[in-house]
Order: sequence, then C-alpha cells, then structure tokens
Amino acid sequence: MFKAMILLTKRSDMSSEEFAHWWLEEHAPRARELPKVREIRFNLVADAEDVDGVAELWFDSREDFEAAYATDIGKAVAQDSLDHVSARVRLLVEENQILTS
Repeated sequence: MFKAMILLTKRSDMSSEEFAHWWLEEHAPRARELPKVREIRFNLVADAEDVDGVAELWFDSREDFEAAYATDIGKAVAQDSLDHVSARVRLLVEENQILTS
C-alpha cells in the first residue's frame, strides 16, 4: 500500500472555520472521486502555526497515485487545493504500523 501525506496551510485571508468548511464540505467530495484511491483521512490541525490540515491518501501503488493526479479529476482536485492554500507540501511515505486496537 502506498500513502501520501499532504500538509496544507490555509490562505491568509481565510479563517480556520472557512478553511475547515472548504476542506471538509467542498474539497472532500472531490477527493473521493480520485481514481483508485483506497482511503482518505483529513486531519484538522489545532495548534500549529504553519500547518492547518494534514491529508492522508492511500493507493495500491505510487503509480496509481501518480495516475490518479494525472486525470482530469486529479488535476481539478489539485487545482482546488492550490486555489485555497498558501502552501502545500506532499510527503510520499512508507507507513510502518506499530499498534492497532
């Protein structure tokens, strides 16, 4: 399984409430349409100065991730993010699960 984590910093003209509404109510339905996405988690950050949200997206492979963002849907999802954030950092990670309940 391949995981991408994306750190988002809201635009300076957006409140935290506006960011949360856009991300969870407007952007999330678009992200769900990404081809071959297996799981998505959006984490609102409470006390960081420079990061407002952390997205986690799982795909079967890095190739599926790259192919998803190469589609028209993927390009629209990425552009929607760029239109609403002042910074976006993609982290392509190897997840090591230590404990599950």
